[in-house]
Amino acid sequence: MGKAAAVGTAVVVCAAVGVAVGVARRRRRREAELQGSAEADRKRRAAAVIEEVERSLSTPTALLRSIADAMVSEMERGLRGDIHSQLKMLISYVDNLPTGDEHGLYYALDLGGTNFRVLRVQLGGREKRVVKQQYEEVSIPPHLMVGSSMELFDFIAAALAKFVDTEGEDFHLPEGRQRELGFTFSFPVNQTSISSGTLIKWTKGFSVNGTVGADVVSELSKAMERQGLDMKVTALVNDTVGTLAGGRYMDNDVVAAVILGTGTNAAYVEHANAIPKWTGLLPKSGNMVINTEWGSFKSDKLPLSEYDKAMDFESLNPGEQIYEKMISGMYLGEIVRRILLKLAHDASLFGDVVPSKLEQPFVLRTPDMSAMHHDSSHDLKILGAKLKDIVGVADTSLEVRYITRHICDLVAERGARLAAAGIYSILKKIGRDKVPSNGSKMPRTVIALDGGLYEHYKKFSSCVETTLTDLLGEEASSSVVAKLANDGSGIGAALLAASHSQYADVD
Repeated sequence: MGKAAAVGTAVVVCAAVGVAVGVARRRRRREAELQGSAEADRKRRAAAVIEEVERSLSTPTALLRSIADAMVSEMERGLRGDIHSQLKMLISYVDNLPTGDEHGLYYALDLGGTNFRVLRVQLGGREKRVVKQQYEEVSIPPHLMVGSSMELFDFIAAALAKFVDTEGEDFHLPEGRQRELGFTFSFPVNQTSISSGTLIKWTKGFSVNGTVGADVVSELSKAMERQGLDMKVTALVNDTVGTLAGGRYMDNDVVAAVILGTGTNAAYVEHANAIPKWTGLLPKSGNMVINTEWGSFKSDKLPLSEYDKAMDFESLNPGEQIYEKMISGMYLGEIVRRILLKLAHDASLFGDVVPSKLEQPFVLRTPDMSAMHHDSSHDLKILGAKLKDIVGVADTSLEVRYITRHICDLVAERGARLAAAGIYSILKKIGRDKVPSNGSKMPRTVIALDGGLYEHYKKFSSCVETTLTDLLGEEASSSVVAKLANDGSGIGAALLAASHSQYADVD
């Protein structure tokens, strides 16, 4: 009896264990099904966000052509002096670009941010070209960026005088001549001649008292006099015009310069008789360099996404610089961050908790975006390390990394294609966008490009070039060259000092 009871108990226990195991298996299966269902739902939500991003950032060639047409229209309005034009089309008063014949010693001062550069160059004419050049970079103390105009320009003039004192025997100033300077001043200026212009407003963290409305060349000249420095400013230019001058010196077929860096701008050579707002005598050359200030372009044709609109709304200058905010290095990384944040919120891209660092505006910089975009390793190891550093997520799946790279690709491609449309609009404006109808050969046409975005973000620059080829067509594109003009603006200012020298007629 005891034995039978023991056997019965064992049977019951075994049955109970079997039931428990079955229940546990069913629970695990159910949990796996639920987990699989949740994962599938997450993937569906991620796919929906990505599909919407792809749609909103799309730039078909037909759209780019209509954007270029809209930009040409705004360029023409700006040249007429229409105050409602999106493009200012500023007259630079540069009507003589370097030819290669320039010779002598010239200086340049490049002021455009928290550092400024002083440069000197010895030019040897057509045969020797740039015989020698030297430069120094000087940091501006933060208190001078918010001090008085006199303090700032005295500091700059003192640094310039110190640099002149180090002039070696390789640099030769003809007897009885005054040193001449090209002044690159990359702040908004109302230019009134080749060597004068009044400051409209300070930007880039500067808020110096007593300069707005003043002639910046006069401010610098008075400071040089106080330092006992005998030097004349013969050219006031912005960095884009300087890049155009430097590009033309190296290649006589350069017709335009484009900056694609932290910000963006373009300058080009226009026929003087195509500038209705020009009221003076037509220049002897028949040409005038126009500073487009194209970063301020906006049009209902531009493919603005919800991410662009939100970024613009929260910016320091809402409604302004729309084109710049879509294509320049200051903003591309931020657009990527905003899309990743949407994916984190709507599709739990980085897990159930949204990484707090991803909520910080501008935490993802364009150089980081470029590094992630260019990662070609099989496991996207560099991209994973960047996400760990920037977003604070230690372990990301390969799927998350591929999604991130795809977002970088979409944002960079849109920016590059829009930049190409801008270049195409300039070529349309000057009639270099198609082969001449009379059967003559299309002239070689060179665009000088500068800026860290174009120089270092290779996928971006490659996309600019292929899109420009696509817009021009095979035949016309064979005559158009995009050329890196690295650091063209500094030497460009010195070259413009030479081509607008007070001694030009004597020489």
